[in-house]
Amino acid sequence: MTMNIRKNKMTRAQSGQSIVETVLMMPLLLLFLLNAINFGYFFFVATNLAAAPRAGVEYSIMGGATPAAIELPAAGPSTGTLTTSFLTYEDMRGAVTAPTTNGAIQVCSQENGMTGAGTPSAAAVCTSYGTTPSGHSFPAVGVEPELKADNSAPAFVLHQVDVIYTFIPLIPGTPFNIIMLASPLCTGSGTSVSCVFHRQAVMRGMN
Repeated sequence: MTMNIRKNKMTRAQSGQSIVETVLMMPLLLLFLLNAINFGYFFFVATNLAAAPRAGVEYSIMGGATPAAIELPAAGPSTGTLTTSFLTYEDMRGAVTAPTTNGAIQVCSQENGMTGAGTPSAAAVCTSYGTTPSGHSFPAVGVEPELKADNSAPAFVLHQVDVIYTFIPLIPGTPFNIIMLASPLCTGSGTSVSCVFHRQAVMRGMN
């Protein structure tokens, strides 16, 4: 009888100890879990944003080569019709929220016109759409280095699509974004954390 009482006391003591250990470990486990969720979403958005400008710039040079179109596609508008910027925004929607509010697109295409036409420094004109995050700007379009046989002008024109997007984590709070704050893309202010992605794709179009 005495042994049974002692066993019951020991069992209750061990059970109480396990509960205390679980309660003490819970904040640490939640910290790891919520950081993992935020980082997973961060990676998912980064992958999506890398693909969107590639799809847009490919369409900007291939639009005229499809049965449905004779001319190169227009750069904009970014809503309501099939253009390079509209296609890029639509490709972003698979992973990001409010792409036109939280992000901006720059499209450099022959369809916009050319600067320095007929000269070795000829380049496509750029137009931008959406809201560019504060403190960020689009880079200038590149100049095609390969010239025609007579060196009068570039043999091709570089079409360029840039995407700048402000990423907001799913779970706010600095403790839940420790992994992302290690990236130079991300900054924290108080309890808010944000990251600014810049992705670019460049392809050659015939001049």
